[in-house]
Amino acid sequence: MSISSSLNAGVAGLAANATRLATISDNIANSGTYGYKRAETDFASFVISNSTNTGTYSAGGVRATTSRLIGEQGGLVSTSNATDIAVSGNGFIPVTTEVSLDGTMGDQPLMMTTTGSFHTDADGILKTQSGLVLLGWPAEADGTISTYPRDTMTGLEPVMINSNQTAGDPTTRINFGVNLPAEDATTTPLAVEYFGNLGTSESLDITFVPDGVTANTWTMTITDSASGNAIIGEYTLVFDDTRGAGGTLSTVTPTVNNPSGATYSTSTGALALTVAGGPIEMTIGRPGDTNGLTQLSNSFSPTSITKDGSPVGKLTSVEIDDGGYITATYDTGFTRRIYQIPLVDVPNPNGLRALGDQTYQVSPDSGSFFLWDAGDGPTGTIEGYARESSTTDVAAELTDLIQTQRAYSSNAKVIQTVDEMLQETTNIKR
Repeated sequence: MSISSSLNAGVAGLAANATRLATISDNIANSGTYGYKRAETDFASFVISNSTNTGTYSAGGVRATTSRLIGEQGGLVSTSNATDIAVSGNGFIPVTTEVSLDGTMGDQPLMMTTTGSFHTDADGILKTQSGLVLLGWPAEADGTISTYPRDTMTGLEPVMINSNQTAGDPTTRINFGVNLPAEDATTTPLAVEYFGNLGTSESLDITFVPDGVTANTWTMTITDSASGNAIIGEYTLVFDDTRGAGGTLSTVTPTVNNPSGATYSTSTGALALTVAGGPIEMTIGRPGDTNGLTQLSNSFSPTSITKDGSPVGKLTSVEIDDGGYITATYDTGFTRRIYQIPLVDVPNPNGLRALGDQTYQVSPDSGSFFLWDAGDGPTGTIEGYARESSTTDVAAELTDLIQTQRAYSSNAKVIQTVDEMLQETTNIKR
């Protein structure tokens, strides 16, 4: 009977609107949840018969389907914690659960989220209060990131930051600017500190000896304290005495005592020196350059001596830049890149399987994942000191709530009407 199908349609309407009410309730409840992606319910008609001009019609009712709009992005909210991170644009941050740390990363299913407040635990591992562990690629000692596969979790590891760690930065470059006297030239010593591979303080001892016969000619000898004061470089310096370039270097020529490989480059103005811990590039200036070695007036004075490197220092802070690189800063001013956080991209974000704590996993509907450098390809950037807010619009949800309530009441009225009509049918026999 058509009247029975009306009853079934009314029941289906109640169930569909109850489902929609559940999604609205979830959205409103999570309006303050960081990284929450709102859910929505869509209705689709259910047709029993397509026959026309039959004089009868059977109501099929309605079916409800729910989906989570994972591709929507909430606004970013600034925080005071450097390891609060959020994705600005497309992409997801790779994470795993705390309980899966005992296994191998490549054997664990990849989990992802768009934001998280990460703090170090007792072991220095960055994780959230709910136990989500941040994953990244570790940097080499020189700060470079090795090449890792982009379609598997192999290479990803929990980000670990030990607050008590120390690090040193060996010296690899020295910019050396000194003025030698043009008159009353005498032998002049000078020591330049540098830092070794183990953070030790060493020195390059440099002496300038005038030729005594040829004007504007000096012998520069460089010894290394870490090599037992062995000569690591010796050069004959000739300065220009012409009007246009007077006082600047004219030529730099290695002497017979100069070790093999300790060369001078006229194009860069640098000496290639080798100390006990490895090579150091010391720039003394190109020919005609006023910023390196000069011979002017009658005074000896270091004009500019700068170098990279630092002694051993303690970790003071870490920050994450928009490229996903985690940089550690030490109390000596030395900074070192220690991890890179890639961004996960899938062809269909809304097809991801939603889990708890605003995390997701790939599914047949989402397609396979790929790991990108933040800011490359289709992905956005990673923002430190930030969280992503909920995508719930409370005003819109309350409007939908009113519509759902009216629709539910109307379906209940249909059931009530069918009941009254069936009662009338029963009363015919009386």
